[in-house]
Amino acid sequence: MAQSPGSATLLSVLGTPLPLIQAPMAGVQGSALAIAVCRAGGLGSLPCAMLASEAIIAEITAIRVATDAPFNANFFCHVRREPSEAESARWADALASYAAEFGPPPKSSPKGASRRPFDAAVADLLEPLAPPVVSFHFGLPAPDLLARVRSWGSRILASATTVAEARWLAERGVDAIIAQGVEAGGHRGSFLSEEITTQVGTFALVPQVVDAVGVPVIAAGGIADARGVRAALALGAAGVQVGTAFLLCPEATTAPAHRAAIRDSAPEETALTNLYSGRPARGIVTRLMRDLGPMGEAPPPFPHASTMLAPLRAAAEARGSTDFTPLWRGQNRGAFDGIPAGEVIRALSEGLS
Repeated sequence: MAQSPGSATLLSVLGTPLPLIQAPMAGVQGSALAIAVCRAGGLGSLPCAMLASEAIIAEITAIRVATDAPFNANFFCHVRREPSEAESARWADALASYAAEFGPPPKSSPKGASRRPFDAAVADLLEPLAPPVVSFHFGLPAPDLLARVRSWGSRILASATTVAEARWLAERGVDAIIAQGVEAGGHRGSFLSEEITTQVGTFALVPQVVDAVGVPVIAAGGIADARGVRAALALGAAGVQVGTAFLLCPEATTAPAHRAAIRDSAPEETALTNLYSGRPARGIVTRLMRDLGPMGEAPPPFPHASTMLAPLRAAAEARGSTDFTPLWRGQNRGAFDGIPAGEVIRALSEGLS
């Protein structure tokens, strides 16, 4: 296996035979995908931010029953803020033009948004489960909560989209940093700034982060084959995290319409948008993004844009339309289509030798 700076350290952090991580992808996977990746020697990940407490317990239990391999439980660390009446009204006004087609949008944001940040209640739930690896998106939880996670013996990963964010994470003692390039699908892990002009490509970001921090760096974004793995390692990454390449795997729960859109769309047909949640995320360009512009001032704070959009999305999907559905996808989906996740891992591992 090819060795890069930090690769041996990363393997000791992950506890896996391969420095390959399956990106946690909320809404398009459950434990089945994570299990398949773990069995193939990579680090399978379970996205937990959109799961109810009972579901988190059930999914982690399913992973532990199916495999003894290490796995990753992923959580969000955003600051929860309810939208003001003016913010809710602004978003409702932006969606009002679609009322004639699909019915009127709600007048206010429903309470209890579907994505919750890592807090004391989540820590209480997670402590007896003690996942081998816990990863965070949108920064880190409060210091006392982070200390609790460490006390269970869990290793800590976190995403950075800039060198400044990587330094911030390293100063707080994370075990490894995921350098998320702008090519990556789904939500940007940014937390010091949501200004998209600060976001750069994976192969520009990785070597700068490697030079800036003293912990292993994991490359993420635009890597979907063995060539990408080799390129990331050559730039000093200790491992890679891959997401989009798994979306068409049979173990993923990606909806049929989403799968079709992934197959039919070109790399240039994705864009960063804040319309679906209130935070920048990369997905396939949809009617909503074309009509309103992919980045706008209208959406309320994360994640309330999605809850207010939900009735319109549901009405459109009932008619077979994905005009208002977030179709997350990175700029490089690779050549894998319908291939089991274990085979994807084996193909990616060819870049390690």
